[in-house]
Amino acid sequence: MSSIEQQFRATKKQKVVDADAGDKPLSSGDKAEDKLQVDALAQRIAELQDVLYAQRKHKILIVLQGMDTSGKDGTVRGVFGKIDPLGVSSVAFKAPTVEEKAHDFLWRVHQKVPGNGEVTIFNRSHYEDVLITRVHDWIDDKECTRRYEHIRSFEKMLAETGTIILKFFLHISSDEQKQRLEERIADPDKHWKFDPNDLEERKYWDDYQRLYAKAIAETDADYAPWYVIPADSKTHRNLAIASIVLETLEKLKLAYPAGNPAYAGLKVV
Repeated sequence: MSSIEQQFRATKKQKVVDADAGDKPLSSGDKAEDKLQVDALAQRIAELQDVLYAQRKHKILIVLQGMDTSGKDGTVRGVFGKIDPLGVSSVAFKAPTVEEKAHDFLWRVHQKVPGNGEVTIFNRSHYEDVLITRVHDWIDDKECTRRYEHIRSFEKMLAETGTIILKFFLHISSDEQKQRLEERIADPDKHWKFDPNDLEERKYWDDYQRLYAKAIAETDADYAPWYVIPADSKTHRNLAIASIVLETLEKLKLAYPAGNPAYAGLKVV
């Protein structure tokens, strides 16, 4: 495990504390310089993803979880926005439909996992089924424990069949969320991003922090690691995630498929 991965890798006893959300261990101290670094990392990720898509040997699942306004959409744009759309997909799991509710909670999730050569980003994920459902007592502790076991088994199966899983908890503080919500309310151009229900969910802040810590502790594994990313700084959030994703891609020793000898000397008329 690299030093960067070690800095953000979750621990079994880790607590989700507001004070940690502002940490910026990778920052140069110059925001403009950090943004340039994010752009360079994102470009390199795009280049390696092109090889990943051509090789069709590996598949990567990125899980983004976090409180409202934590920056899931911004991460998709900032870290993965340079990738050719042909090889990447972003899935945002909303409240389950009637059809989805008629199946087990992982049914709709399994349909969206990546195939060979693909990068799939879950913008919210199956973890909603052990977070909001527990905060509002839609499921009890016994059912939640069952779901943790199902998630562990599901992710292990994905890993054993060739999926590389990276899970990122975008950790913002309560004060930062308050500021971002206020900005959305104050700016008419951002009203489309604002959901009044976010204010209701904010009332359960402490419950969510406790349950995020539990979910991370219950489901962190070497085959499906959790990384706790300080996200009060949008630029540093992207810098940390891009660094970990790039390191993961570089470890794969990706290479384009061998050329076809039959094409040698072929003329186009």
